[in-house]
Amino acid sequence: MSLYIDRVGIVDAERIKVKIFPLIERGTLGAVNGIVVHQTGGSTAMSSFNSYSKMDRNGGAPNGAHFLIEKDGQIYQTASLFRVTNHVGFLQSRCVITQKCTPTELKRSMALERIKGNNAKARAVHSNEERKKWPERYPSNADAIGIELVGEAQGKEGKEVFLPVTAQQTSSLQWLIRELVETFNVSMQEVYRHPSIGRKNESEARTATW
Repeated sequence: MSLYIDRVGIVDAERIKVKIFPLIERGTLGAVNGIVVHQTGGSTAMSSFNSYSKMDRNGGAPNGAHFLIEKDGQIYQTASLFRVTNHVGFLQSRCVITQKCTPTELKRSMALERIKGNNAKARAVHSNEERKKWPERYPSNADAIGIELVGEAQGKEGKEVFLPVTAQQTSSLQWLIRELVETFNVSMQEVYRHPSIGRKNESEARTATW
């Protein structure tokens, strides 16, 4: 059975607590083409809620996802499913990763990869991907639902490793993804760990399964 979603994008389900943070909501979310699974980097749900509730030092709105799953398995809805949230960041090239570029696209992608500076390169590749329509590109902020799993990264700076996902989180994640793919008619092949499509720590959500 599909999830019941009201007219403003709020889910009515026994397993989900609604705790909406308007600051992490952006524009209107149109078609949903994918789901992206993340880990927060913080040790508790409250640390994420605190960050969702305030502007940054430069007056910018915080980033966040549509759902957050606490270590005990409790699921929170933190943004409307009809609103965009910034959770994906810079996209990687889908055709490069899948090795399905046309000759023209491969030539352009190789040129972008030669740009000096990791941040400048990431921005250039992302800008190129944003010009494409899904499924030529990976799902982005504009057409993906984000799910955060509470789970901090530990270790030296630059070499941090995310803690394993708990059994309770796994159970809740699997249930939530099943409900979302059925509700939005999303292929299970379009459900990703964040590092699979973005430029993130490779250990993020590595132990998440669905």
